[in-house]
Amino acid sequence: MNPQAGRREWIGLGVLASVALLLSLDVSILYLALPNLTADLGATASQQLWILDIYSFLLAGFLVTMGTLGDRIGRRRLLLIGAASFGVASVLAAFSVNAEMLIATRALLGVAGATLMPSSMALLRNMFRDPKQMGTAIGIWFSCFMVGMAVGPLVGGVLLEHFWWGSAFLLGVPFMVLLLVTGRSLLPEYRDPAAGRLDLASVALSLAAILPVVYGLKDLARGGPGVVSVGATVLGLVVGAVFVRRQRRLTSPLLDLRLFGNRAFAVTLVMLLLGGVVMAGTSLMSTTYLQTVAGLSPLQAGLWLVPQNLAMIVALTAAPRLAGRFGTAYVMGAGLLIGAAGLLLHTQVPSVGGLWLVVTGLVLASAGIAMPMGVGNGVIMTAAPAEKAGSAAALSETSGEFGIAVGVALLGSLGTAVYRSQLPAGLGSARESVTAAVATGRADVIELARTAFTGGLNVVALVGAGTFLVLAVLTMTALRHHGRPSASREENVVTSREKTPATV
Repeated sequence: MNPQAGRREWIGLGVLASVALLLSLDVSILYLALPNLTADLGATASQQLWILDIYSFLLAGFLVTMGTLGDRIGRRRLLLIGAASFGVASVLAAFSVNAEMLIATRALLGVAGATLMPSSMALLRNMFRDPKQMGTAIGIWFSCFMVGMAVGPLVGGVLLEHFWWGSAFLLGVPFMVLLLVTGRSLLPEYRDPAAGRLDLASVALSLAAILPVVYGLKDLARGGPGVVSVGATVLGLVVGAVFVRRQRRLTSPLLDLRLFGNRAFAVTLVMLLLGGVVMAGTSLMSTTYLQTVAGLSPLQAGLWLVPQNLAMIVALTAAPRLAGRFGTAYVMGAGLLIGAAGLLLHTQVPSVGGLWLVVTGLVLASAGIAMPMGVGNGVIMTAAPAEKAGSAAALSETSGEFGIAVGVALLGSLGTAVYRSQLPAGLGSARESVTAAVATGRADVIELARTAFTGGLNVVALVGAGTFLVLAVLTMTALRHHGRPSASREENVVTSREKTPATV
């Protein structure tokens, strides 16, 4: 029988959820602030890309290291160190005097963000021992993340209307102060008492594997296959193989590969990764459609995306309750089927009058993928021993980062390939992208480009729908015995013995 969480844990969840809200706000607001800060700092086109990308590069690169470090030195301790670092870096970023300083402070924010995310989720694993309560807590945590994504443009617009671009970075400081003030009293400390020393060679190898792959995928998404994008990706994969080989030999590895021996853990991680790939690619194509094919302004397009975000928030919140009634596997599978239905609607989107089909498809796809997301992270956290919760959370979040990068690169490239294949030769820059075609101002070229781009959207959606259908079958088959309503709580929690939490 697992102990029920009390008031302290639920208030602590509120603090951790505010961190998730901040991290999503921080990303979405920057896109709005970029034009103003570019003009103020005189940033070049290359520097603008680094201002945007350096955060996600280092966030993805350090997640595994920081997740494991939290298991070793204490998750609350690392969380508070990260909060202090994030607050200081935010102030430095807000008052940057040139583009180079802003890039450097964004890099610091990425490293600090990598300490916050896995530590937050790992603490939820320890604070909420009851599987139902844990599922609800993780659902609330993710819902707050999605709320930040949904209201980020609105908050950013209000800030930039009345203040300078640095206010977008200062927004995070009060959240970090709140965490520092309340963290020690509301959040318990947990660490693995049997953890060995941190292997610095493994840290270096993990960075040398992850950073080139993320960079290569982003370069592939921008300019298509090239020497740099392919070379960086291959280099990262080769170093990744060396990293895995080293982890198998170490008695205290940076990443415990035995986690993948748990079928529920491995299948759910794959599902979250591929789900992220599909949704990233679909969202990229859909938002481009709204602006270049449907002809909406950025603000209008953003408003039409609000229903999608609301549907995702509702589904994230409802999924744990549904799983408690019908079973985890069936809720995950049903969500993927709903998502596939939404993507099948996208395969029917025409180049004229397709706005409602796109919006409805996005609502179904987003609500659908939110259901396995809402319970999938709970599966990952309960499948891992409590002392490895930081590593498990880091893997979950790293798979999300990779899913976005791979989805934008691969499915974006697929959409571009279909677009170009449907355009006749001799159109010059119009063959590069639908945006370039619209910029020509030629009605005949724009009509051809919009039809060709819509064809690319249809193909990307078809691939996504097929992927969701396969994942639905996989999850309902592989996880059919996990989290059954009739099963006892002891059957649904990790079978490995929970170790005694560290004393505060």
